[in-house]
Amino acid sequence: MNKYAFINGRVLDGSEDMCAAEGLMILVEGENILSVEAYDAAKLEGFRVIDLAGRYIMPGLVNLHVHIPADGNPKEKASDAKKKVRLITSNPITRALGKKLCAGYAKTQLMSGTTTIRAVGGILDWDAAVRDRINAGKADGPRILAANMAVSVPGGHMAGSLAYEATSAEEAAGYVRKIYETKPDLIKLMITGGVLDATVKGEPGVLKMPEEYVAAACAEAHRLGLKVAAHVESPEGVKVALRSGVDTIEHGAKADGEMLSLFKEHNAALVATLSPALPFALFDRSVSNATELSQYNGTVVFEGIIDCAKKCLEAGVSVGLGTDTGCDFVTHYNTWMELQLFHKYCGVSNAFALYTGTKKNAEIAGIGDVTGSIEPGKCADMIVTAKNPLDDLSALADVELVMARGKLYEHPKVKKIEKVEREMGKFVR
Repeated sequence: MNKYAFINGRVLDGSEDMCAAEGLMILVEGENILSVEAYDAAKLEGFRVIDLAGRYIMPGLVNLHVHIPADGNPKEKASDAKKKVRLITSNPITRALGKKLCAGYAKTQLMSGTTTIRAVGGILDWDAAVRDRINAGKADGPRILAANMAVSVPGGHMAGSLAYEATSAEEAAGYVRKIYETKPDLIKLMITGGVLDATVKGEPGVLKMPEEYVAAACAEAHRLGLKVAAHVESPEGVKVALRSGVDTIEHGAKADGEMLSLFKEHNAALVATLSPALPFALFDRSVSNATELSQYNGTVVFEGIIDCAKKCLEAGVSVGLGTDTGCDFVTHYNTWMELQLFHKYCGVSNAFALYTGTKKNAEIAGIGDVTGSIEPGKCADMIVTAKNPLDDLSALADVELVMARGKLYEHPKVKKIEKVEREMGKFVR
């Protein structure tokens, strides 16, 4: 059993009012944090001592919205998702290659300081397969909460690629049962369209899944003990989702009093995803390769997410963060950018953004008793940076050490995409 003692660090514990605490040592035994206490050299015997030399140690980041199969490398033109999935699942060789790519992308999340991800829409049962290999110690990667395939409708978001196509309420519930057989940790629904699905300006989140389908899917998921996350990008869609029992609204839309009341009534949370909408809204189209229509609708979504997050925070509704990794310009190594965009566009402090990206996200995911903060008894999921993210969240871009479930990774490295760094950097630095 590994035993580590972290000394001479500045501890950011993940709490909402965190500050850089000095003079503490963090003792780790096996997968868990044994204690966080005043430095005492007499207690270090038997521990491998990690002298942080004034660096900052904090909980590993938690990313609530990831699509593992894609890397975020921007494409010059839109591709046919159905064809790509059919191709990669067509034979044992391509399936093995696809799973290997997913495992590599998951490892990138970990090496960049993200120790927990929610995979909310993937190919077949590959998310769970990668999760299980990591849990068995056969691969390096973050804790994965896997949704596997999602449920959509004909013509709906990701229908036929990352989602089954339900044609009735009964079939929607049936697909939930089918997904349940692949041992997911949650269920994902595609309730509205998205930016690239829209055919009319100002309608990027057209309601696609009838309310009775949503209600049936939620009821079945809850009966099976699973929470439900839902892709929603319009006010109408958010209200349908909340009335039907969805637990987390992914993305969001411009909020009003009725929506906020529904959030509270159903104890639901918003998972804001600013990263994927920003390139559509703010990049020059020569860079984003967006059409005039998708740029217009991307702006609607970007502004809607910001509005929803701000109003939810004001109303006391839980707000979490996810990157929607896999969309163009949204990589597996830049979770920190979502925290920075939350700070920049929603007006929260650096401390609150870091709290949201760690402890709050873990609580929303239902694992707040396991991870998300540096406390005795919690899992030893921690990262180390040279600079203080409370001063500048970009400190999280350069992680010098990662510990996940008590396993230490020193000097972690990730391969970065130059175009993403250059273009996203214009809006996050």
